[in-house]
Amino acid sequence: MTEIRVLLVDDHPVVRAGLRAMLNDFDGVFVAGDVADGAAALAEVQKRAALGHPVDVVLMDLQMGEGMDGVTATRSIRALADPPQVLILTTYDTDADIIAAVEAGAGGYLLKDAPPEEIRRAVQSAARGQTALAPEVAARLMGRISSPTTSLSAREIQLLELLATGMPNRRIAKELFISEATVKTHLVHIYDKLGVDNRTAAISTARQQRIIRS
Repeated sequence: MTEIRVLLVDDHPVVRAGLRAMLNDFDGVFVAGDVADGAAALAEVQKRAALGHPVDVVLMDLQMGEGMDGVTATRSIRALADPPQVLILTTYDTDADIIAAVEAGAGGYLLKDAPPEEIRRAVQSAARGQTALAPEVAARLMGRISSPTTSLSAREIQLLELLATGMPNRRIAKELFISEATVKTHLVHIYDKLGVDNRTAAISTARQQRIIRS
């Protein structure tokens, strides 16, 4: 099997160093580079492709300080011609993060406490174009599939995230390019699915159920 070239994307130098050491110990895996944010990752992928040494898998964190976040970077990388696979490696396991990453084109989603062997298998799977999900992430996605009528939609989760920032309906409508009436309709559905009757309870319940970040 051809050596798998991996690009590491994480804003913590210690994390990148640890991942580099771990992955370079695996036969058939080579860490081609590491960068601190999504914009640098996009530039690095493009540069290496132009030089004829394309990256096979990008191991991407989600939240990276002031730099471009992992979801935006994933979407930009996957929009390139002949893009590498993107494998998310993060501490966040909320529905909001998982859905955003998958919709952006990520081919896998792992948590940072995953054992080294699980990360190795995920990198190999991603390089083959196969989906690689942490067991916890797979369980959350399966739960959504098995209960579609009670699971919040991607749009409802997006609205909940804005609600959690304290944003009023008018601002939410503007942010999502929808009418205030549509925002109110979404809220009715959200309250019903979560079994609550107000914003505060909706936000609290969504955080408890790891639908959005605390």
